[in-house]
Amino acid sequence: MTVKEIINKYGNKRENLLQILHDIQNQSPQNYINQEDINLLSKEMKIPVSDIKGTASFYTMYSFIPRGKYIIRVCESPPCHLLGAQTIFKVIETKLGIKEGETTKDGLFTLEGTSCLGICGVAPAMMINDEAYGNLDEKKINEILEQIQEKESK
Repeated sequence: MTVKEIINKYGNKRENLLQILHDIQNQSPQNYINQEDINLLSKEMKIPVSDIKGTASFYTMYSFIPRGKYIIRVCESPPCHLLGAQTIFKVIETKLGIKEGETTKDGLFTLEGTSCLGICGVAPAMMINDEAYGNLDEKKINEILEQIQEKESK
């Protein structure tokens, strides 16, 4: 879907900007919003580039740099932190060979921290794209990542 088609889908109104940005990012194979799309969005919606970038950069879910097909977000809220968020990061870093903010060489995974996933009852937790996982330990994390890697290798 092109930027113009996405704008037409929601309507050319400022209040639709966040959903339009979501769709632009989601249709990108590298899960990011590129400068060309921002320029076109600015022109089509008559919103300054600086306003679009300012809006998008306020939210952690948007990115202006290429990321992996699977975005791993580890919850860093107080409950998750107390119950082992740092351990979750270490397990993922060891398994995938990346640190927070990095993408695997194969372009499959990007590791990010996030302030809250809203699932404190199953802390520690993470989200991979739109799927949430809770009550995490090393074994469960490795199983989840291996399932994704296996699916992608087919």
